[in-house]
Amino acid sequence: MQPKYPEIEVQLVGRSGNAFAIIGTVTNALRREGISREEIGTFQEEATSGDYNNVLTTCMSWVTVL
Repeated sequence: MQPKYPEIEVQLVGRSGNAFAIIGTVTNALRREGISREEIGTFQEEATSGDYNNVLTTCMSWVTVL
């Protein structure tokens, strides 16, 4: 499955494994690319709606994770 924004690449390997740090990294990448606040809010709601696995799965479904 291709992410919603495949052109946005986010380096997560080698970064903090903290769920909120991961969400913050992806949020910052979305902001840099001009994604709307509403869309970013949707991402954040989806990412925080479950466990750690959900955070990772959500990130991979929104951006290209490196």
